[in-house]
Amino acid sequence: MMVIGIDPGIATTGYGFVKDYDDGSLELVDYGIITTSPKLKLVNRLIELFHQLNALMLLHHPQSGAVEKLFFQRNVKTAMNVGHARGVAILVLGQASIKVSEYTPLEIKQAVTGYGNADKKQIQEMVRVLLNLKKVPYPDDAADALAVAICHLHSYKMKGFVDQQYA
Repeated sequence: MMVIGIDPGIATTGYGFVKDYDDGSLELVDYGIITTSPKLKLVNRLIELFHQLNALMLLHHPQSGAVEKLFFQRNVKTAMNVGHARGVAILVLGQASIKVSEYTPLEIKQAVTGYGNADKKQIQEMVRVLLNLKKVPYPDDAADALAVAICHLHSYKMKGFVDQQYA
């Protein structure tokens, strides 16, 4: 199954496409960032994000998707803008008839590293190892999106296992 992980932001949104196989291995398909100019009005930034995410969906056709949940922000303006970007990401996935899963930063850290208080470097290194990459994915937003995708794949498998055990 191929999934997209999204780390939303108004200035920079990270995305990562990861495919898993029956043997448990993971394959990196694509990753990167979508940036919007601070010179644009908010509505135009959101439209740009919408179009670019749609183009990626059409290119890769993921079967499932996950978005990082918004965590508490002290800066209300930043939190609102991240919330707008999250809404666009969820809309794009929903329009593609893809079930959307959401994970907190703690859940992502635990799924990728096994430790809920892992720092960015630990997460990035585990993403590199799990995807069998020579270098840590860059920039940070893209690495974070790959971590979201990996978290989703691990959680999806676990949910399927639990559902089978108690069906």
